[in-house]
Amino acid sequence: MRRPHGRGSLEPSPIGILRAMSEPASEATVAPYGAWESPLSADRIVAGAVGLSQLRLEGDDLFWLERRPQEGGRSVVVHLASDGTRRDVTPEGQNTRTRVHEYGGGDYAITAEGKSVALANFADQIWHQVPLGEGESRAISDPGYRLADAEYDRVRGRLVCVQEDHTDDFEPKNRILSLDIEGGEGAVTIAEGNDFYGAPRLSPDGSRLAYLTWKHPSMPWDECELWVVHFESFSRPGIRELVAGGDGVSASMPRWAPDGSLCYVDDRTGWWNLYRYDQGQSSPLCAREADFAPPAWVFGGSSFAFLGNWERAEVALTSSGETLIEEADAEGAPRLVVSWLEQGRWRLGTLGIAPESQLAAIEVPFSGIRSVHAQGEQAVFIGGRPDGLDAIVRVDLATGEVESLASAGDLGLPPELFSRPEPIEFPTTLAGEEATAHAFFYPPQNPAFSGPEGELPPLIVMSHGGPTSLSEATLKLGTQYWTSRGFAVIDVNYGGSAGFGRAYRERLKGRWGEVDVADCSAAARFLAEAGRVDAKRLAIRGGSAGGYTTLCALTFHDTFHAGASHYGVSDLEALARTTHKFESRYLEGLVGPWPSESKLYQERSPIHHADGLSCPVILFQGLDDPVVPPAQSERMVAVLRKKGIPVAYVAFEGEQHGFRKAENIRTALEGELYFYGRVFGFTPAGELKAVLIENLD
Repeated sequence: MRRPHGRGSLEPSPIGILRAMSEPASEATVAPYGAWESPLSADRIVAGAVGLSQLRLEGDDLFWLERRPQEGGRSVVVHLASDGTRRDVTPEGQNTRTRVHEYGGGDYAITAEGKSVALANFADQIWHQVPLGEGESRAISDPGYRLADAEYDRVRGRLVCVQEDHTDDFEPKNRILSLDIEGGEGAVTIAEGNDFYGAPRLSPDGSRLAYLTWKHPSMPWDECELWVVHFESFSRPGIRELVAGGDGVSASMPRWAPDGSLCYVDDRTGWWNLYRYDQGQSSPLCAREADFAPPAWVFGGSSFAFLGNWERAEVALTSSGETLIEEADAEGAPRLVVSWLEQGRWRLGTLGIAPESQLAAIEVPFSGIRSVHAQGEQAVFIGGRPDGLDAIVRVDLATGEVESLASAGDLGLPPELFSRPEPIEFPTTLAGEEATAHAFFYPPQNPAFSGPEGELPPLIVMSHGGPTSLSEATLKLGTQYWTSRGFAVIDVNYGGSAGFGRAYRERLKGRWGEVDVADCSAAARFLAEAGRVDAKRLAIRGGSAGGYTTLCALTFHDTFHAGASHYGVSDLEALARTTHKFESRYLEGLVGPWPSESKLYQERSPIHHADGLSCPVILFQGLDDPVVPPAQSERMVAVLRKKGIPVAYVAFEGEQHGFRKAENIRTALEGELYFYGRVFGFTPAGELKAVLIENLD
């Protein structure tokens, strides 16, 4: 029998083996679990909750997107010049965020050879070109059309992008578009006719375009095709090639190499592995039971980049379509810097582009790696770690030296305050079928406090959204908010989560509301039976799809004693009728076709089975949420209120799917803590704004 791994390890503990709780420091104050005083206040979380995403590299300059709760959730493009000068690119009063697929991503692009930035304005969805030097910002798109995932076509001086057409009352139409931004021809449609498109990527010489496409009822991680179109004239599409994907295979993340070959990811083996397409042939680069891409919920991701001293090809394209190009040169064997996901942790390495190349791992202190780019022998990415906020980092791949270029903030807190994630595997059963599920366990951690002798901590089970998403082993201030106050937390990667291969994702196929709920309940019981948590104080919380899992667990199981739903689904039929295009057929794979399976939808909807619910619930909801409309939460509240079950409802004006405003993030955190204190019988430390809990004496 293997011994449990140490505190800092990110290897999974064997089933049934969990390390013992740390001995409290001798000077620690003894206080009830949940009532510990923590320096990680809601205000501090809000102040340190700047979100970093969508890193771009243009020459020696860096660009990225910052989401700032202190500015009402506004997202801003930031430019870090090679001389160290930093500036905001997004004009005052604008919010850089596209609503294509509602989840967005690919919200801006570097244009005019790095002299300007094209970006989306959230309020009207019109894109603007903003010069980095002198000059005025100008609109470059029309009302009624949303754009995303744009790439600058330096040959033609245009933007190639995904367009979502909202000019009529029917389902929005999606296409790949070449958009004139510098004079010349008007907009040119490159691909249309399918339900969805993504990742338009131009070859180095501008003669070919790779793109992704999929159609209802598939989601991009179910089945997605990768195509290449050849231009036969200045911007007009010609011959098309199907490169990969389709027929039950999901292709993603196409990237052109400097030599004109195409690298991409698909899961034909059951794992999202890397391939190279050259002269009509595809070859695998690395066969591994690991995922080299995340599920494509948003546009613009990048999990690998090209290394080496590639010379940029000098390109020109005449109006007749003739391509003039000087061949690119390379020093040394071409290689990639890659990130891949194993057991919920991202890793970094290098990989040659020859078939079956050797993957060479690079040890870095990051368990979350995204937006990977490279220049020469240096990799740049957004890194997350268990004991610090996200940062934009540069790694010298020759020496392993790591340099932080920007950070999500500085909490000013000692790392000893943070609970470290312990990967665990645990048994789970549904309808007699046994399986193994995965999670990260966070024990209570605060060096200033310890719990009373003989008392065990309350447990919060976290159910992530998606549901085809995942929980990673990076610092989440929302998790540390609970552990630093004496709660134990388990963040569950239930069946259906990404990062464990296609077969694990498809455990949820047709069984949403069952597999996820069974796994979350099994996780709580596993810890309670191991003597790690108080079996009489088990709570579950989640947002969006995680909110649905939460409500199902509270309705159809008796494992938990309280729950918190953040913009969670309670009525599957209402979701199928009202949700946006991107997810409008998602439930066919998760539950079954609707309306032919309407009975099954009703059986799986907590709103129709509230009689089975007998424990307190708090619900949080954005009133402008287009994904899970407020009526979902409000109907659930009405049923709970009528039944006499303790219930609290907190609604936020101006919030959509997820809370971005500082004051609302603060209210949600403190309100949930206040709620647990009331229903679990302890008094939280500090002053909290009370929430109204109906039906509670």
